[in-house]
Amino acid sequence: MNHQEIAEILDQAARYARPISQLATDCQIDLDAAYQIQNLCVSKRLERGEYVTGYKLGITNRAKMQELGVHDLIWGVLTNSMEILNQEKVEVIRWIQPRAETEIAFRISKDIEESVGLKEITNYIDKMAPAIEIVDSRYENFKFSLEDVVADNCSASAYVVGDWINLEENINDLQIHLKVNRETLAEGKTNAILSNPLQSVVELSRLASKAGTVIKKGQIVLAGAATTSINFSSNQLIEAQIEKLGKVSFKTN
Repeated sequence: MNHQEIAEILDQAARYARPISQLATDCQIDLDAAYQIQNLCVSKRLERGEYVTGYKLGITNRAKMQELGVHDLIWGVLTNSMEILNQEKVEVIRWIQPRAETEIAFRISKDIEESVGLKEITNYIDKMAPAIEIVDSRYENFKFSLEDVVADNCSASAYVVGDWINLEENINDLQIHLKVNRETLAEGKTNAILSNPLQSVVELSRLASKAGTVIKKGQIVLAGAATTSINFSSNQLIEAQIEKLGKVSFKTN
């Protein structure tokens, strides 16, 4: 299969919540090819009228690396169709095998056109918020290689952002709780995200610059998960709480 054919298979799997087998091994996909396929998948969304709302970072903590068995920072694209409102109720059947992750969301205040260092990155961010990312691999049983998951837009599926607050630079070592029906199922600290969540935006600026992508004013960045993801199903309340940042939640039918 060529890249277009693989992108079509992944796009259809995401649109109709139908799992597929791994692709990279049989199709001999390397990481560069995986990002090319990701771009093709995103292009299909844009052709249907969606638009880019931001980006997500993946594999940004040791717990996640161990869970997935990979060791590289990766990034994917968020679109408006993935946005869920805070406290919104959603149909769980729209996904194949959804999992929730607690994230910190950053809002970009000025276009990022080049790689930016940690000391300067706060000049490009004005707000932060607690967030939940819903990841949903299109591969059967959530089993995939690094190349597979990158081609699949890093399992990006949906996201929920809480109330925006002014950016604070000191956001290390904040307590995180991820709850289902008010029971904490995962917890951790924000410094598990690259030792400093702001470092995720730094790394994204480097990766985006290399790819010729401008991170635009008003777009958001999901910094990556500090804990392992949790499965959820219908008739549940999924809630994330981050010290100093507040709460964010959604419900499922």
